[in-house]
Amino acid sequence: MSTEGGAKAVLAALIANLGIAVSKFVAFALTGSSSMLSEAIHSVADSGNQVLLLVGGKRARRTADVTHQFGYSRVRYVYAFVVAIILFLVGGLFSLYEGFHKFTHPEELRDVQIAVAVLLIAIGLEGFSFRTAMREANKSRGGRSLLRFVRDARQPELPVVLLEDTGALIGLVFALFGVSMATITGDGRWDGLGAMAVGTLLVVIAVFLAFEMSSMLVGESALPEQEQAIRVALDGTQSIDRVIHLKTLHVGPDELLVAAKVAIGGEDDAATIAAGIDEAEAAIRAALPSARYIYLEPDLDRLAPGP
Repeated sequence: MSTEGGAKAVLAALIANLGIAVSKFVAFALTGSSSMLSEAIHSVADSGNQVLLLVGGKRARRTADVTHQFGYSRVRYVYAFVVAIILFLVGGLFSLYEGFHKFTHPEELRDVQIAVAVLLIAIGLEGFSFRTAMREANKSRGGRSLLRFVRDARQPELPVVLLEDTGALIGLVFALFGVSMATITGDGRWDGLGAMAVGTLLVVIAVFLAFEMSSMLVGESALPEQEQAIRVALDGTQSIDRVIHLKTLHVGPDELLVAAKVAIGGEDDAATIAAGIDEAEAAIRAALPSARYIYLEPDLDRLAPGP
């Protein structure tokens, strides 16, 4: 998954959500719908989240220094974690509160056709944002399911947008259902139920997103297929007999640290060992361009059979 693709998805989502937020607030002012207000706040939260992701991406490009010798790439994880917290607090809890309030104190909706029209337009705009995110995700997810892709991704922006857009589309359906049922039955409590359904959905997504981002902050390894590519590259190096052990760590979404202990022949001199290590590093970078930091420790193969 490319950082550029994630940025495209974030920008598409930001443009869509800004337009949606304005239309929802206008519709709320005209209709008094609790579901519409919850959706408006949801869109504001999403817009703020996309701004945070863009700011995080910019700050992550700072040059490495003495204090942060591996650079600032993991700042993107920090901002994505903040996004999860905002989605939970501003989007989810507010919608639950507003929905509960309208459920216990129902009010008659006004100009319902405006609310329905805005929700349908919002579904179209969110669909555009989701389509952009899916197009970028499809470039790298291969045969993996959407959930597996989100779990495996090491770049935070695209998974965040995919989850936000999925939640937004489902939330709009909940809001449309609540408004429609309140109109059909004349019972304003349906509108409150719609808002609470939106809030519950946002809380679930935010909790899932927070766990994913916290795992990235702690530090995740390369994907299994990437580690296998590293092993193949090392095994294909003539001076290396075998890989004793291999450790990997994402120091940033697009930067991988590779540390390995490799077995070498006991008769090799220092020049031969150094040349072999250089060859192995070049092979790893050719197989996995994101392997920016590579540390190889040569050692005698103590498991090798004796003469």
